[in-house]
Amino acid sequence: MTEEPLEDVMTAHTGVERPPSLLTRINTVHHRAALNLFMLVVVAHWAEHVVQAVQIWVLHWPRPQARGLLGIPFPWLISSEWLHYGYALVMLAGLVLLRRGFTGRARTWWNIALGIQVWHHFEHLLLLLQALTGTYLAGRAVPTSLLQLVLPRVELHLFYNAVVFVPMVVAMYLHLHPNRTEFPAMDCSCREVAHAR
Repeated sequence: MTEEPLEDVMTAHTGVERPPSLLTRINTVHHRAALNLFMLVVVAHWAEHVVQAVQIWVLHWPRPQARGLLGIPFPWLISSEWLHYGYALVMLAGLVLLRRGFTGRARTWWNIALGIQVWHHFEHLLLLLQALTGTYLAGRAVPTSLLQLVLPRVELHLFYNAVVFVPMVVAMYLHLHPNRTEFPAMDCSCREVAHAR
């Protein structure tokens, strides 16, 4: 049984046609633009992590001084759990809000990224709560996530961002290169540039 869009249900019930909701527009006529904007945010965040990794492992900066690009002029940013949590929340929201525009294999890969980001978000929520309460996990001197008990924070967050990013990229590739079954099911602006196989 297929789910009827809420707009259709409302029209049938009230007899008044309503304009599509913002969520519907984001996943149909504005899906391509919304994905591009979301990916711009994701890639900018990745750039921060890559620069920080270069500062540590190529330039051999001490970890406290390896703060990425924005952390150099704004050192408080790198230690702000609010900033890190905010980004994790933006990632989670983007993955949830843009999900309906994907079909077939692309939706499966997008769901994998979403599932991993749910855990990543939980880890950042745990860090934020520790920062707010001053009570740290396992008696540590700083806020610590669960997996940070076994991996250093820089490496852990490189890992988290990679394991969310890779299935997102696969999903976007499959979304723009749907098979013959998936292409007719596409109902978004990405269909204009998609190449059915």
